[in-house]
Amino acid sequence: MSLGVLVAGRMNGIQFAGYVVAQCLGAIVAAYLLAQLATGAIAGYDIANSGLAHNGWGVGYGSGYGEGAAFLFEFVATFIFVLVVLGATGKGSQPATAGLAIGLTLTVIHLVGIRITGTSVNPARSLGPALVVGGQALSQLWLFIVAPLLGGAAAGLLSRIGITQAD
Repeated sequence: MSLGVLVAGRMNGIQFAGYVVAQCLGAIVAAYLLAQLATGAIAGYDIANSGLAHNGWGVGYGSGYGEGAAFLFEFVATFIFVLVVLGATGKGSQPATAGLAIGLTLTVIHLVGIRITGTSVNPARSLGPALVVGGQALSQLWLFIVAPLLGGAAAGLLSRIGITQAD
Protein backbone atom coordinates (compact mmCIF):
# COMPACT_ATOMS: atom_id res chain seq x y z
CA MET A 1 0.00 0.00 0.00
CA SER A 2 2.87 2.38 0.76
CA LEU A 3 4.04 2.32 -2.86
CA GLY A 4 0.51 3.18 -3.98
CA VAL A 5 0.42 6.11 -1.58
CA LEU A 6 3.82 7.26 -2.86
CA VAL A 7 2.76 6.99 -6.52
CA ALA A 8 -0.50 8.80 -5.69
CA GLY A 9 1.60 11.69 -4.39
CA ARG A 10 0.44 11.43 -0.78
CA MET A 11 3.90 10.82 0.72
CA ASN A 12 7.47 11.60 -0.25
CA GLY A 13 10.39 9.25 -0.79
CA ILE A 14 11.82 9.69 2.71
CA GLN A 15 8.46 8.90 4.30
CA PHE A 16 8.10 5.89 1.99
CA ALA A 17 11.52 4.55 2.96
CA GLY A 18 10.68 4.93 6.64
CA TYR A 19 7.39 3.07 6.22
CA VAL A 20 9.07 0.25 4.29
CA VAL A 21 11.82 -0.22 6.88
CA ALA A 22 9.36 -0.08 9.80
CA GLN A 23 6.92 -2.51 8.18
CA CYS A 24 9.61 -5.02 7.26
CA LEU A 25 11.28 -4.92 10.67
CA GLY A 26 7.91 -5.19 12.39
CA ALA A 27 6.92 -8.17 10.22
CA ILE A 28 10.17 -10.00 10.91
CA VAL A 29 10.00 -9.43 14.67
CA ALA A 30 6.30 -10.38 14.77
CA ALA A 31 6.90 -13.61 12.82
CA TYR A 32 9.77 -14.57 15.08
CA LEU A 33 7.70 -13.88 18.22
CA LEU A 34 4.74 -15.82 16.80
CA ALA A 35 7.04 -18.76 16.05
CA GLN A 36 8.34 -18.68 19.62
CA LEU A 37 4.80 -18.61 21.01
CA ALA A 38 3.57 -21.41 18.77
CA THR A 39 6.47 -23.75 19.42
CA GLY A 40 6.39 -23.01 23.14
CA ALA A 41 2.64 -23.36 23.63
CA ILE A 42 1.64 -26.16 21.28
CA ALA A 43 3.27 -29.48 22.05
CA GLY A 44 4.97 -30.87 18.96
CA TYR A 45 4.32 -27.80 16.79
CA ASP A 46 6.77 -27.88 13.90
CA ILE A 47 7.07 -24.76 11.78
CA ALA A 48 8.67 -26.70 8.92
CA ASN A 49 5.57 -28.93 8.66
CA SER A 50 2.78 -26.62 9.82
CA GLY A 51 4.08 -23.28 8.56
CA LEU A 52 3.51 -19.88 10.07
CA ALA A 53 0.70 -18.31 8.04
CA HIS A 54 3.16 -17.89 5.19
CA ASN A 55 1.98 -17.29 1.67
CA GLY A 56 2.40 -19.72 -1.19
CA TRP A 57 0.96 -21.50 -4.19
CA GLY A 58 1.09 -24.83 -5.95
CA VAL A 59 0.75 -28.45 -4.92
CA GLY A 60 0.53 -28.80 -1.16
CA TYR A 61 -0.51 -25.21 -0.50
CA GLY A 62 -4.14 -24.12 -0.11
CA SER A 63 -6.18 -25.35 -3.03
CA GLY A 64 -3.12 -25.88 -5.23
CA TYR A 65 -3.52 -22.84 -7.49
CA GLY A 66 -0.63 -22.27 -9.88
CA GLU A 67 1.90 -19.48 -10.01
CA GLY A 68 -0.03 -17.49 -12.64
CA ALA A 69 -3.26 -17.57 -10.64
CA ALA A 70 -1.38 -16.61 -7.49
CA PHE A 71 0.27 -13.65 -9.22
CA LEU A 72 -3.00 -12.49 -10.78
CA PHE A 73 -4.87 -12.75 -7.49
CA GLU A 74 -2.22 -10.84 -5.51
CA PHE A 75 -1.99 -8.13 -8.17
CA VAL A 76 -5.76 -7.64 -8.49
CA ALA A 77 -6.48 -7.94 -4.75
CA THR A 78 -3.79 -5.40 -3.87
CA PHE A 79 -4.95 -3.09 -6.66
CA ILE A 80 -8.54 -3.18 -5.38
CA PHE A 81 -7.52 -2.76 -1.74
CA VAL A 82 -5.19 0.18 -2.36
CA LEU A 83 -7.72 1.81 -4.69
CA VAL A 84 -10.38 1.58 -1.96
CA VAL A 85 -8.00 2.97 0.68
CA LEU A 86 -6.97 5.88 -1.54
CA GLY A 87 -10.57 6.57 -2.53
CA ALA A 88 -11.95 6.29 1.00
CA THR A 89 -9.31 8.66 2.39
CA GLY A 90 -8.95 11.06 -0.52
CA LYS A 91 -10.30 14.47 -1.36
CA GLY A 92 -14.09 14.58 -1.15
CA SER A 93 -14.38 11.29 0.71
CA GLN A 94 -16.47 10.66 3.80
CA PRO A 95 -14.03 10.02 6.68
CA ALA A 96 -16.78 8.58 8.89
CA THR A 97 -17.20 5.58 6.57
CA ALA A 98 -13.58 5.11 5.43
CA GLY A 99 -12.82 2.45 8.03
CA LEU A 100 -15.91 0.46 7.14
CA ALA A 101 -15.15 0.52 3.41
CA ILE A 102 -11.51 -0.42 3.97
CA GLY A 103 -12.28 -3.14 6.51
CA LEU A 104 -15.02 -4.76 4.45
CA THR A 105 -12.84 -4.72 1.34
CA LEU A 106 -9.97 -6.40 3.17
CA THR A 107 -12.36 -8.98 4.64
CA VAL A 108 -13.71 -9.93 1.21
CA ILE A 109 -10.18 -10.10 -0.21
CA HIS A 110 -9.20 -12.51 2.55
CA LEU A 111 -12.32 -14.63 2.13
CA VAL A 112 -11.62 -14.98 -1.58
CA GLY A 113 -7.85 -15.34 -1.41
CA ILE A 114 -7.10 -17.44 1.64
CA ARG A 115 -7.25 -20.71 -0.34
CA ILE A 116 -5.41 -19.23 -3.33
CA THR A 117 -2.28 -17.74 -1.72
CA GLY A 118 -3.01 -17.24 1.96
CA THR A 119 -3.65 -13.58 1.01
CA SER A 120 -0.69 -11.27 1.21
CA VAL A 121 -1.56 -7.89 -0.39
CA ASN A 122 1.45 -6.56 1.55
CA PRO A 123 5.07 -7.55 0.93
CA ALA A 124 6.06 -6.99 4.57
CA ARG A 125 3.25 -9.32 5.71
CA SER A 126 4.83 -12.06 3.57
CA LEU A 127 8.46 -11.27 4.38
CA GLY A 128 8.43 -12.09 8.11
CA PRO A 129 6.84 -15.55 7.92
CA ALA A 130 8.89 -16.53 4.84
CA LEU A 131 12.16 -15.68 6.60
CA VAL A 132 11.19 -17.70 9.67
CA VAL A 133 9.75 -20.69 7.77
CA GLY A 134 12.35 -20.75 4.98
CA GLY A 135 12.23 -23.40 2.25
CA GLN A 136 9.39 -23.07 -0.26
CA ALA A 137 7.95 -20.03 1.52
CA LEU A 138 11.23 -18.21 0.98
CA SER A 139 11.64 -19.36 -2.62
CA GLN A 140 8.13 -18.10 -3.47
CA LEU A 141 8.52 -14.80 -1.64
CA TRP A 142 9.36 -12.90 -4.84
CA LEU A 143 5.74 -13.19 -6.04
CA PHE A 144 4.43 -11.71 -2.78
CA ILE A 145 6.74 -8.75 -3.21
CA VAL A 146 6.38 -8.10 -6.95
CA ALA A 147 2.62 -8.62 -7.48
CA PRO A 148 1.47 -6.41 -4.56
CA LEU A 149 3.97 -3.70 -5.49
CA LEU A 150 2.68 -3.64 -9.07
CA GLY A 151 -0.96 -3.71 -7.95
CA GLY A 152 -0.40 -0.94 -5.42
CA ALA A 153 1.52 1.20 -7.92
CA ALA A 154 -1.26 0.79 -10.51
CA ALA A 155 -3.86 1.90 -7.96
CA GLY A 156 -1.66 4.84 -6.95
CA LEU A 157 -1.35 5.89 -10.58
CA LEU A 158 -5.14 5.83 -11.05
CA SER A 159 -5.55 7.85 -7.87
CA ARG A 160 -2.95 10.37 -8.99
CA ILE A 161 -4.86 11.03 -12.22
CA GLY A 162 -8.07 11.53 -10.25
CA ILE A 163 -9.99 8.27 -10.69
CA THR A 164 -10.54 7.84 -6.92
CA GLN A 165 -11.69 11.37 -6.17
CA ALA A 166 -15.29 11.91 -5.15
CA ASP A 167 -17.04 14.72 -6.97
